[in-house]
Amino acid sequence: MSKGIFEPIHPGEVLREDVLAAAGLSVARAAEILGVGRPALSAVLNGRASLSPEMALRFEKAFGISMDLMLKMQLQYDIAKTRKMTKTIKVQKYRKVA
Repeated sequence: MSKGIFEPIHPGEVLREDVLAAAGLSVARAAEILGVGRPALSAVLNGRASLSPEMALRFEKAFGISMDLMLKMQLQYDIAKTRKMTKTIKVQKYRKVA
């Protein structure tokens, strides 16, 4: 499920499709392997929660997928999501007083 070049996908989608599904693992079995709760893993895989550094490390240790890569994907996703909020975030421009 690609969202295009300008809209990064949530790393959970990559982990769900390219790691777990490719290995034929259920969420419950993957949670067991990773040593985390099924609800926590499901939230990440379905984009309802961010991928934490700890979860990324668990995936790296269990499946050999780069923690750095996954966290960079999360950051790109977060930046794109936040940029969409530009018009709704109101701040005052700082002007140095002479």
